[in-house]
Amino acid sequence: MNVLVTGAAGFIGSSVSGRLLERGDCVTGVDNMNDYYEVSLKEARLQQLTPHEAFTFVEADIADRKAMEELFARGKFDRVVNLAAQAGVRYSITNPHSYIESNIVGFINILEGCRHNGVRHLVYASSSSVYGANETMPFSVHDNVDHPLSLYAASKKANELMAHTYSHLYRLPTTGLRFFTVYGPWGRPDMALFLFTDAILKGKPIKVFNYGKHRRDFTYIDDIVEGVIRTLDHVAEPNPLWSGAKPDPGSSRAPWRVYNIGNSKPVELMDYIAALERELGRTAEKEMLPLQPGDVPDTYADVDQLIEDVQYKPSTTVDDGIRRFVAWYREYYGING
Repeated sequence: MNVLVTGAAGFIGSSVSGRLLERGDCVTGVDNMNDYYEVSLKEARLQQLTPHEAFTFVEADIADRKAMEELFARGKFDRVVNLAAQAGVRYSITNPHSYIESNIVGFINILEGCRHNGVRHLVYASSSSVYGANETMPFSVHDNVDHPLSLYAASKKANELMAHTYSHLYRLPTTGLRFFTVYGPWGRPDMALFLFTDAILKGKPIKVFNYGKHRRDFTYIDDIVEGVIRTLDHVAEPNPLWSGAKPDPGSSRAPWRVYNIGNSKPVELMDYIAALERELGRTAEKEMLPLQPGDVPDTYADVDQLIEDVQYKPSTTVDDGIRRFVAWYREYYGING
């Protein structure tokens, strides 16, 4: 297939692009290479992809309407994986406009590109943060998600609604994936595992929010990529049993779906830190802090629908995932001992 992957220099985007190339697809990768975190890491990810003859990189911003119109017109893409977004819950507190530009304006440009250029399936990144104030665990795609706690979460919920509109009006098959705390090699430096590893190795304290009482459904990158690829190959279809009298939030009479994609085995933050300490052979100095604005105490994915539809089942334990991350981190940054 000819696949467009946006956010191709990002953590998940580069990994998805690599897997698509390995199986023989042609991939066009788009990224604006912004400096939200170190650009050198994004460049290094791209260097893993550029040797492939079937990979083409385009530096562009999905919020640039003209650039996206031109890209879609010449690309003739069969399917699109939209992973470009302004990420981060806490960053949305202080930089709200960047979320509107990338996650809302950028996403409508992607939808329009798919609509006008015969794309047969759009898979896009949503987030577990859409569950917001929900307390019933595990989080299910069949639950209502109308109470987001951050602008980031609201923008991802908006993506799901926008996609539904295009699935309904133009019969564009769309699938949203609600990612649950992705971690692993080549990860984002603003996320906990990266920050903790850097601080512990430098002998600096780590910030432990909610006094370590968080539970997170930590999901290893390889498991995430497997779920994305399987979902991309499983084109969204209407649910013939859907009823407006008792509407199911996770499906539609349009070719629209949303899925949780997580490990479905939540881990307490202190246990996660303990696993990292064991792997590094060092004890972290911990600065215990209250819950941050926009954060939720726990995440726990019900992935039954994804298992039923695409036979997705994550298999990487937290201990194995952290071991692989630390090995990559030491090699990438040239750290011994």
